[in-house]
Amino acid sequence: MLQVKSFICNPIEENTYIVWEEASRECAIIDAGCYTPEEKAAVQDFIRQEGLSVKYLLSTHLHFDHIFGNAFVACTFGVSLSASGDDQFLLDHFADQVALFGLPPVEPTIFIGNLLSENDTLSIGGYTFTVLQVPGHSPGSLVYYAAQAGVAFTGDALFKESIGRTDLWGGDQLQLVSAIQQKLFTLPDATVVYPGHGPSTTIGHEKAHNPYV
Repeated sequence: MLQVKSFICNPIEENTYIVWEEASRECAIIDAGCYTPEEKAAVQDFIRQEGLSVKYLLSTHLHFDHIFGNAFVACTFGVSLSASGDDQFLLDHFADQVALFGLPPVEPTIFIGNLLSENDTLSIGGYTFTVLQVPGHSPGSLVYYAAQAGVAFTGDALFKESIGRTDLWGGDQLQLVSAIQQKLFTLPDATVVYPGHGPSTTIGHEKAHNPYV
């Protein structure tokens, strides 16, 4: 069975996810936004207590609030960052992003070690995750979809009854709405959506109740 644990991290209240298969204990950390020493310790302690083996560090996109903990995760668990190269420019301007939101300087982040694009697949135990490109919140926004488990990690593309803001670096509202309609609203209605902020939802609920799409 696939299991999901979420942590609310940093001043932007970003969702950091640990996703694992019970049998193999393989896991992925999706959007490592852990910012404070306490947040980093909570993630590390959970992984150790559950006896998990970190296979992937995945980013849905590379806005600062989703990558604060990337260097920590890479150093602690010996994994490289998997993300879209279309968001590389955001890494280049990581310090500028942080400063724009009035936060104190932080340690440099890491760069992409594994470039992901549409229809790439990743395995966690017996589960396969398919990479979907859903640009608009950022040019390189990705969704990680596991059909067998009926779950999708959407980052800041799709929220419960909302969508990601498009007034940040490289945002495009028309592109985002189109991508949601074409890539996400074609998934089964029962698919559980785990977003980058806020509570989980389902594709069916969003098709019926999301006023932005």
